[in-house]
Amino acid sequence: MNDKINSASRKNDSSIVLGVMAGMDRYLIPIEEIQEVIALQKITSVPLTQSWFLGLMNVRGNLYGITDLGAYLNKKPTTHSSKSRVLLISSEKLFNGFIVNSMLGIRNLSEFVSKSLINEENARKGIDRLVDADGKFWQKLSLYKLMSDKKFTRATVS
Repeated sequence: MNDKINSASRKNDSSIVLGVMAGMDRYLIPIEEIQEVIALQKITSVPLTQSWFLGLMNVRGNLYGITDLGAYLNKKPTTHSSKSRVLLISSEKLFNGFIVNSMLGIRNLSEFVSKSLINEENARKGIDRLVDADGKFWQKLSLYKLMSDKKFTRATVS
């Protein structure tokens, strides 16, 4: 079953984000970066790849490289359950998917206050730290910036 993101929410409003859990952390991902959200399906492993690269998934005839978002961000690997979802991203003939533990809903960045701990690595990955009205920490994350990171483009083990 597909959890298609409502196209009405895809307007060019960069303040609309999708909240997800990866590992024990909360992330806010710009909605315009996400093509589709689907339930976890069969992943075919690829030998000699990094532990965070789980393999390939066929989605309606397109092969997506699947990354465990939590593991990639140097956190614990995602525990797969019925709540796990795959965020499908496509740009410039690249098809990538990111497994997350669960969905936390569509949010607006105006609900958060920046508590940025900007360092070079976080800036390169497009990560910004925020806090919500309940005092919970979130990280704004650009999957497009993450996919352009040298570490991400080198999924093979050398």
